[in-house]
Amino acid sequence: MKNKITGLTLSTLLFAVCSSVEAQQVTKVHRIGFLGAASASALAKRLDAFRQGMRELGYEEGKNILITYRYSDGKLDRLPGLAAELVNQKVEVIVTHGEAAIRALKGVTQTIPIVVGVTGDLVVTGHAASLARPGGNITGFVDTSPDVSGKRLELLKEVLPKASRIAVLWNGANPIKVLDFKETAAAAHGLALKLQSLEVRASEDLDAAFKAATTQPSAALIVLQDALTNAYARKIVEFANTSRLPAMYGSTEFVEVGGLISYAANFPDLFRRAATYVDKILKGTKAGDLPVQQPRKFDLVINLKTAKQIGLTIPPNVLARADRVIR
Repeated sequence: MKNKITGLTLSTLLFAVCSSVEAQQVTKVHRIGFLGAASASALAKRLDAFRQGMRELGYEEGKNILITYRYSDGKLDRLPGLAAELVNQKVEVIVTHGEAAIRALKGVTQTIPIVVGVTGDLVVTGHAASLARPGGNITGFVDTSPDVSGKRLELLKEVLPKASRIAVLWNGANPIKVLDFKETAAAAHGLALKLQSLEVRASEDLDAAFKAATTQPSAALIVLQDALTNAYARKIVEFANTSRLPAMYGSTEFVEVGGLISYAANFPDLFRRAATYVDKILKGTKAGDLPVQQPRKFDLVINLKTAKQIGLTIPPNVLARADRVIR
């Protein structure tokens, strides 16, 4: 009888322990932060892709992950305060994008892992020691490629074969865009093109840049995308279209709100891949041990409605190479 009682007692204890462990596993909720340099609507497709990637890995908001969102709505001076709010929430990992948001986060934490959904060269900006082993608490995905600046100019040249002067709208306060502008200038020299620099450093500079573009007109416009230009995508697109200025953008999102053409990394794909890094970090991998990854593919997107609006015919050979055409 004693043996039976002991056996039952042990069975009960084992069942209780197993049930307790199982309950802990089920109710474990990971806290993730997201810092956006633009608005929620502007970042919706990227975040949808990130959440999809998390679901594919077995995570679901409200069940085993809780995501705290903070958006600066294009007001970059708000980023440091929002970054501090996320740190105070005791999140386990923070997902973000762009140089301004990364700098804001570095100012408030050197320990919480940071996964960058998309940005420029993390090594050039000093956020990573190398692509293979970034070290520190920052890793993620970049949208850079050695020949992307030249490719955008070549595409514009195919669309506008007589073009000799092209304006470039870029954020001079962003060190990555400084490098991008230099690469664009070097590529322009090789194509016998002159560049008109439309440098901005804040949203207040956009109107002056637009005025300069119309005072000394160029054949086309290139917009080097970053958090600042992304936040004012509609305003920039409206200016280009109203001025009947063919424009090449560094983000597909510009074309989706009426821009003419973009040649850019697929940002939603990068954010979907960022979910794999969040998963690894939640399971114990250090951010600094995860290599910085580059785009797998650049997409050419053309808006034929906009082409018609500004009176431009896209050459068939360019149209045939488009990954997506908006009609």
